Amino acid sequence: MGYWACSDLQAGTSMGLRALPSCSGLHTRESDKIEDELEMTTVCHRPEGLEQLEAQTNFTKRELQVLYRGFKNECPSGVVNEETFKQIYAQFFPHGDASMYAHYLFNAFDTAQNGSVKFEDFVMALSILLRGTVHEKLRWTFNLYDINKDGYINKEEMMDIVKAIYDMMGKYTYPVLKEDAPRQHVEVFFQKMDKNKDGVVTLDEFIESCQEDDNIMRSLQLFENVM
Repeated sequence: MGYWACSDLQAGTSMGLRALPSCSGLHTRESDKIEDELEMTTVCHRPEGLEQLEAQTNFTKRELQVLYRGFKNECPSGVVNEETFKQIYAQFFPHGDASMYAHYLFNAFDTAQNGSVKFEDFVMALSILLRGTVHEKLRWTFNLYDINKDGYINKEEMMDIVKAIYDMMGKYTYPVLKEDAPRQHVEVFFQKMDKNKDGVVTLDEFIESCQEDDNIMRSLQLFENVM
């Protein structure tokens, strides 16, 4: 039970990534020839060059081309706003309410905190989630939990994320759980992570606690099958 918050967060994120622009495209073969340069017609935001993105991520040039085509198809302006992000995410969770979780996830993608996610933001996050090291994935997950971006996770922040996961997965996924189950899970998990009992979880405490749990480590592998 102690690992629920992190492992189900990884599962929910892994499932949801499949619904995002272009995430299912890397395993498909396109019949038409992919040009060496990104197509720039009809977009307002022009992403960085492929060579620079290839150097900054764990994707190949061809994979970046496929990702961009999918991204541009869903988002012709070259950026995604939060409302569009929520609509895309909601399609994948018809039995639940994914709006709050999509809100938190969008904020994690929106590193500039300007209300929009560019292609560069998108592929940088995907690179970490899908092909990053364990430490990189856990750091990214910590940032998701750290809603107010103060460098710590408090119990209410953890509660907000866990409650959002419950709402997203829907009542059909967890028919046996009681209404207070999210808070019970958070109490157990938070106590385990807050090693010095100061009421907040630091990045080091978060990473150490996750690495101590084999279930959490296995849950990180869910991302490897998304693309």
